[in-house]
Amino acid sequence: MSGGALGIEIVLVFFLPLFLLHRYGHFRKQHPLVLFGTLLSWYLCFLIVFILPLDVSTTIYNQCKIDNEKPRALTSSDPSNQTSNSSVFPTSTPKVCHKPWSYIPDGILPVFWRVVYWTSQCLTWLLLPFMQSYASSGGFSIPGKIKTALIENAIYYGTYLVIFCSLLIYLAVHPQWQLTWQGLQTISIAAANTWGLFLLVLLLGYGLVEIPCLYWNSSRHGYLLAKTYFKAAKLAKEKSDAEENMDDAMEEVANVNESIGYGHPLRISIDTILRKCPMEIQEKMVRLNTEDSEDESTQRTYPSKRSLVKLHKQVICAGQRHSQTQVQWAILLEEAFHLEDVCKNETSTSHQFVHSFLSSQPPGWLGKYLYTPTIEWYWECVLRQWCYRLLALLLSLLSVAVVWSECTFFSTHPVLSLFAIFIQLAESDYNYLYIEMACFVSILFLCVCVYSTVFRIRVFNYYYLVPHHQTDAYSLLFSGMLFCRLTPPLCLNFLGLIHMDASISHQQRIQTAYTTIMGSMRLLSFIADGFYIYYPMLIVLLCIATYCSLGTRCLNLLGFPQYISQSDDLTSELVEEGRELIRRERRNRQRSEDAESRKRGWRERYGEQRNLRRSRNGYSELKDNDSPSDNSDTAQLTRRESGDHTGLLQDVDTTSLDPSDSPTQRYAGGRYLSLASSRPHILNNV
Repeated sequence: MSGGALGIEIVLVFFLPLFLLHRYGHFRKQHPLVLFGTLLSWYLCFLIVFILPLDVSTTIYNQCKIDNEKPRALTSSDPSNQTSNSSVFPTSTPKVCHKPWSYIPDGILPVFWRVVYWTSQCLTWLLLPFMQSYASSGGFSIPGKIKTALIENAIYYGTYLVIFCSLLIYLAVHPQWQLTWQGLQTISIAAANTWGLFLLVLLLGYGLVEIPCLYWNSSRHGYLLAKTYFKAAKLAKEKSDAEENMDDAMEEVANVNESIGYGHPLRISIDTILRKCPMEIQEKMVRLNTEDSEDESTQRTYPSKRSLVKLHKQVICAGQRHSQTQVQWAILLEEAFHLEDVCKNETSTSHQFVHSFLSSQPPGWLGKYLYTPTIEWYWECVLRQWCYRLLALLLSLLSVAVVWSECTFFSTHPVLSLFAIFIQLAESDYNYLYIEMACFVSILFLCVCVYSTVFRIRVFNYYYLVPHHQTDAYSLLFSGMLFCRLTPPLCLNFLGLIHMDASISHQQRIQTAYTTIMGSMRLLSFIADGFYIYYPMLIVLLCIATYCSLGTRCLNLLGFPQYISQSDDLTSELVEEGRELIRRERRNRQRSEDAESRKRGWRERYGEQRNLRRSRNGYSELKDNDSPSDNSDTAQLTRRESGDHTGLLQDVDTTSLDPSDSPTQRYAGGRYLSLASSRPHILNNV
């Protein structure tokens, strides 16, 4: 199966970033270049993570072949020594090297890593920053957006140029370093990995503690409910601010739309801005502009093109933030209602989960036959919290193993890194499947700790990944940049943990294809022997700071409310405020559902009465057709019916009728008319 596993993983890995992009992005609304850039950056990073275990198993197999060739070379070079030693010591049989199922032939992986790595680096350092500025620009044409993006990135690219020139001068001054193309590539890779490792340790130190704590706290329903109330209070304020910003932007759009009529050169820009507004605002603007176009005598002040560009960007940001808060508020309400239902059902003796509100979607086959109310009660009230606690304990053990290995991976005699011990034990038996699974689980846990922090971190409103298709283009591209900068040093750090990086372990063994692409860090000894070894030890302090919530407390002191505990005054106030907001929303939803149920009952009841009257009318028509009568009888019957109906309408006091007083009432022409008194007259007439 030469290269088959590589091809299968290349195809299957593509669906993971595609799923994430569908969850966070919007395929119809966002620019295709933004979607393509984000998808490509995520895809390349996930490829590195999933293909690296195959590289490790292939390297171990190649090392086994080299170890078997060494004794043969020694014995063939000195046959006399072989005969003399064979009489004293038994000949050692070479180990049998079984080819792994995922073996990749020589020459494929170096080319693959070179393409993946340099493509990701070009994306993160050159293309994605430019696309960020292009996507967030308020220009009305492609040249205008390109110009804005180049101006905004001039300082960014200028900094790179200064650093690159400084490195060239530094290399030219030192005669012991020869300025070659390979050495220049190694220095560039070392600089990028150093910057990535700096961010990696910060994010990893947070994720190693936060993820186990997250699952442990998820097993505590009271904690989850209090934190949800806290989020509701914060989100309500953000929602109010977003609505105010949206109103301000729409007011400015209305003023500009009123000042610029049809036929003006800037009208095209106004129409572009209007297309970014809600549909009801667009219709209102068109009507106002049509009315104002009839009066041309008023003197108008026209805005400049630069002010329109600024307004366009403001409308885009206000619309995105308004949509995000609306969707987040709806999701948070559902979550709060569900947690309140869980707390109520915990004391239920019937062991059946009862929801406060019916779901808007009908239950599927799984929910109807398998996920019954009884099973739902046992899962939500009993099993779920224990599963989360068990998962939190397992993740805590992995976190401790990572912290210990990060502090001891430089020690090769004795081997102290737990990951290196596991891989070497599997290598002694050449259990390639275990090697690949151990590498995959280890690197996957590291990626989850780092990537989850990237998805959860929020830098005001500039970078914020919001699910349910609500993430803006700037945040998507920024996440792609972070992924491309963090993944290569993360994988290189993992190879150091398992002692597969010769520049750190100082072992004479064959290197992985990924390490050969990274180049020899011996060229920069102060980075290989200093920064790469001692800086990861900082992860211990970061884990302690995260466990003690030092960052959360600092943000709280700076005026950014964070959930700490119920004992904190600000936290308790926001929790109470959120509880009142959820109660109000629950009452509003209860009223709306009660109104809908009453309407549904009235429709069902009066629908049956209408069907009954229709059947009776049809029967009377058939009877009239079967027994013909003269014109005088027909006229007399008509006069009697009209007289009876007139008396009926005159006898009813419509002002005293209430829809809730009697179930036999129907709405007709703005008044409720009783049907109970009219039935005897109609039947008597028939």
